[in-house]
Amino acid sequence: MKKLLFSFIILSFGYAASAQSKEYLLAAEKYFDKADYFSAAQYYEKYLGAGKAKNTAAFNPYAVSATSTKFTGNSNVNKETIFFKLAESYRLLNFHEKAEPNYRQVLETGNTKYPLARYHHATTLRALAKYDEAEAAFNTFINEYSTEDVYRENAIREIANLGFIKSQLVKKDLPLYTVNKAPAGLNSTGGNYAPAWMNATTLLFTSTRPEGKDKAGNYINRVYETDYSTGTPGNVVLSSLPQPADVEQGVVTVTPDGSTMFLSRWVIGKGTKTASLYSSKRSGNKWSAPVSSTLNAEGSNTQQPFIMPDGKSILFSSDRPGGLGGFDLWYAELDNNNNPGAAVNMGSTINTKYDEQAPSFHAASNTLVFSTNGRTGMGGYDFFYSKGSINNFSAPQNFGYPVNSIKDDIYFSSRGTERNVLEDVLLSSDRDAACCLEMFSLNKKKPLKTVEGTVVACETKIPLEGVSISFVDPATNKVIIEKTTDASGRYTFTLEEYQLLKATATLTRYFTNSMEFNSPEDVDAEVLMNMPLCLKLIPEVAITVENVYYDFNKATLKEESFPALDKLVTLLNDNPTMQIELSAHTDSKGTDEYNLKLSDARATSVVDYLISKGIPTSRLIAKGYGEAMPVAENENSDGTDNPEARQKNRRTEFKVLKN
Repeated sequence: MKKLLFSFIILSFGYAASAQSKEYLLAAEKYFDKADYFSAAQYYEKYLGAGKAKNTAAFNPYAVSATSTKFTGNSNVNKETIFFKLAESYRLLNFHEKAEPNYRQVLETGNTKYPLARYHHATTLRALAKYDEAEAAFNTFINEYSTEDVYRENAIREIANLGFIKSQLVKKDLPLYTVNKAPAGLNSTGGNYAPAWMNATTLLFTSTRPEGKDKAGNYINRVYETDYSTGTPGNVVLSSLPQPADVEQGVVTVTPDGSTMFLSRWVIGKGTKTASLYSSKRSGNKWSAPVSSTLNAEGSNTQQPFIMPDGKSILFSSDRPGGLGGFDLWYAELDNNNNPGAAVNMGSTINTKYDEQAPSFHAASNTLVFSTNGRTGMGGYDFFYSKGSINNFSAPQNFGYPVNSIKDDIYFSSRGTERNVLEDVLLSSDRDAACCLEMFSLNKKKPLKTVEGTVVACETKIPLEGVSISFVDPATNKVIIEKTTDASGRYTFTLEEYQLLKATATLTRYFTNSMEFNSPEDVDAEVLMNMPLCLKLIPEVAITVENVYYDFNKATLKEESFPALDKLVTLLNDNPTMQIELSAHTDSKGTDEYNLKLSDARATSVVDYLISKGIPTSRLIAKGYGEAMPVAENENSDGTDNPEARQKNRRTEFKVLKN
């Protein structure tokens, strides 16, 4: 009798466990079909672990371990389907640690009912930093999956992503970055994302923190605000923005005057999420009940607004018709009452046939920042940037690691400088989380730019030591730095950023020389190597100034002499301490007295011209030598006249008296 009773108890327990197990499965399927993956995952886990004590505790997606549950359901249930849907639930919750082993269990069955299981398994391996395994899985998927569709195309792109990841992890500038999880006030249990500045001190963001749960215990996306003026959050409070019980509120943006807010709202119905834009007006410290925006398109999602810093237009993401595919970035102009005009697609320079989301704009550097899964990157959503203005943006560039991670990086806000958009950044990413977006602070120090060069003798190309060089900003005429060349004729210095500079080099017994330089072709290069700057040795003899002409038998300068004399003016300006003797010479025609007087007058005319151009009188001495210092014979050896020699003797010269 005791034996029969014991058997009855066992059978009754088994029946109850089986009934409860079926209820778990029915609930899981119900929630999965409604796209409530959080609840679906709970009940799939309960079904798979029915009757096990370790699974009786409430499921918490923010604290659950990464160990996959072994299949224990009854043999009539398709375990491949259960594991696939459980893996899908975790993947769609961005909970890769739990998704990966469940996809693996699907693959281990050897069945081909879910051919995309291998593709998604590969993406979770990449998200878990198992790069070699991920690459092998993508290659296997490509070999097994013959359909030419977006998944095969994505698998090929994901292999390119893996190569990009490996190159990014060994970048030389990684020590310049500082990435920290934002303070606890901004991050809490649940998702915390989409930082947006309402003004210079108040930060708005979206969160699913536990205190925001609804009556059924579901985590709801709500808008919070905090004082963040010191870089540390003050009291974090729920925004005064009204919110119906069945509506999620996401990304917000506020007009520069603080009067109007645009925000994303979404609802989930029949397993489909539908997102729309709303606007709200501020009155005192309160926001009015949001009203649907005219930017919404029926049957489509419209979300993630960002108002441009000038308040004249709004950016957003939408999967409406007329785009390139998936979610595209769009914009609309705002009138004086902050009412938007018609939506305009931002075009193929920015958008791809995949998804572009979460636009923002850094005014100081004219930089558009957005997230996309449609370009080569670290995987998932990456931050890309593009310089310019609406309708005139450059080709987007990936910020690379560690701005981006191997998971999803989305929602970016910078208060950096004109030269450094990666200074003082708040961003959202699930890089350190099992399932949810968190906020991070990021800062990249700008590496100092090095400028190098040499100074050499023009005639011999021998490096010159002890050359004094001043580097001047031509726009302000301000001396930026001064240097002296070493024994190898070399100079070097650093700048925060490359800029247009004029280098002026001086050395005793040499003419001063200058050169302008700006930046290398690669503006990210850390070293600019200038062309050698050469200095001419000052000769001890006088130097002829070519092409100086006077009226016949007069000291009046002809106009065609001015270009040659202007070059002398430039030389004297470039050598501000130089003193010269300006001399004039004649041929032998005429008396000595006449020629001496004429040459002296001509030398004085040249000096007067130089003075008229701003050269101080103290630096100039006029001297006429008449016919006393010929450089050629005025007559040939047979006594005949030599016109060419006389022309050489009629000359104007200068000699450096002091450098």
